[in-house]
Amino acid sequence: MAYRFMEEGASILAVDKSQDTLTETLEICTPFGEKIKTHICDATNGEAVSDMMDVCLERFGRLDILVNNVGGSKRGGPVELTEEDWDSQIDHNLKTVFLGCKFAIPHMEKTGGGAIVNIASTSGIRWSGSAQVAYAATKAGVIQMSRVIAVEYASRKIRVNSILPGQLHTPMVEARLADQRTGGDVDKLLEQRQSRIPLGFMGDGRDTANAAVFLASDEARFVTGTELVVDGGMTARCD
Repeated sequence: MAYRFMEEGASILAVDKSQDTLTETLEICTPFGEKIKTHICDATNGEAVSDMMDVCLERFGRLDILVNNVGGSKRGGPVELTEEDWDSQIDHNLKTVFLGCKFAIPHMEKTGGGAIVNIASTSGIRWSGSAQVAYAATKAGVIQMSRVIAVEYASRKIRVNSILPGQLHTPMVEARLADQRTGGDVDKLLEQRQSRIPLGFMGDGRDTANAAVFLASDEARFVTGTELVVDGGMTARCD
């Protein structure tokens, strides 16, 4: 995601709770030198998120684009899922988006507007193949939150949209899902996932990043309060 935005000329504050992840991001973005800075933050903590915005302003002088891209899934319906896991999903998938918007919008208002891109999921609008009630509920919440915020702040030139990725080829996610669904057999999981996609192949993180770059750009100046589905046609199949 960061690399793709920097290709378009953006200066980036890359944020994660893991220093290892940030180090990896820096290595990937080496060609862009000082245009990327990193910051460790617990995105579920309001004070930490507020501080993160201040760091961005100190380093770059302004905030034009926010991409809320935090989350994860836990398998289970309301009976199987623990209350602890439910609360954790709410915090990581929904509260993080709320906090990001809460503390970014005042800075955007001061500089005449901005663009917010929230990463949701097709699980927020359809059955995804397994019971993930908390994940589905929180991603649906991200979608509706984005719509409400978009309308509320449209007059202040702040656009808010969400991206709904489908089944993308992401090795870290696939390893976790293989444990949940196919007894650890990643190849079997990939075969199952790919067979459901009308285009016949799985996208990857670049496809989500390309969508985010578009929604954050001036080319999308008349686009707000909507969702961009990135799933190779899977949702359109309705099965």
